[in-house]
Amino acid sequence: MRIFWQSFIDETASAAYMARLSDYLNGIAEPGTTVEVHGISPPDRSFGRLSEFRCAILAIDNGLAAEEAGYDAVVMGHFQDPGLLELKSAVSIPVIGTGEATMHFAAQQGRHIGLVTLDDVFRTMHLEQGDLYGLSGRISHVAGLNADPSDFSACFAGDLEAKARMIEAFRLVAEPMVTGGADVIVPAGVLPGLLIGSEHGLCFGHAPVINCAAVALKAAEMQVKLCALNGLQPSRGPFCAKAPRQAIEDFRRLVANGRGASPVPRR
Repeated sequence: MRIFWQSFIDETASAAYMARLSDYLNGIAEPGTTVEVHGISPPDRSFGRLSEFRCAILAIDNGLAAEEAGYDAVVMGHFQDPGLLELKSAVSIPVIGTGEATMHFAAQQGRHIGLVTLDDVFRTMHLEQGDLYGLSGRISHVAGLNADPSDFSACFAGDLEAKARMIEAFRLVAEPMVTGGADVIVPAGVLPGLLIGSEHGLCFGHAPVINCAAVALKAAEMQVKLCALNGLQPSRGPFCAKAPRQAIEDFRRLVANGRGASPVPRR
């Protein structure tokens, strides 16, 4: 089984993180499964909807290429899941959204879910995810670490003091959620998920901490096996109708060649 893992992080600027993520995923994968981690350049930066949209376009194009290259599944390794449904509609192999898979798994571990995201700018996006995934009534708290991806670089390069500082920053955000009624804590991002998830059995009070990287990978392995077992795919009705070949070709041509000259004249 070959899994294409699409990160929204730059492979060069965050080389230590990408190497750590690849080693971790391949270390926990089932025998016979290989996970190839790919980044995006420029990465998701200047956080906001437009950056998410730009990265989604590249991720969808990469997912289409991954299917053509013979991968068995694509994981959107970015908790906000931008472009998830569009990619599901465009390919026949399983597409796993880290946010979607993790939120549904967390809902099996507790009633009230606390999300610790990378930055407060993502708060509204996560609440919208909850609505989309039918879990809006289960998400009780969302708060940001207000950290930059580069803040994790030293942690994944082996700096134990930097790692301890980041875990402490996570704790300071998560513990008030538990006090306020959260039953389970979710690092809403693979960066904090990989950092926190490496702590075996980590809980804040009674609330377990979910490792979103592990959940996404195991969801991918499960879906590939279920697809092989009984041909399971997403509903191809109104929810996720298969994109026509022309739509896919038009999309890939736009990504490859750009739009050309702008129709809006400069003043």
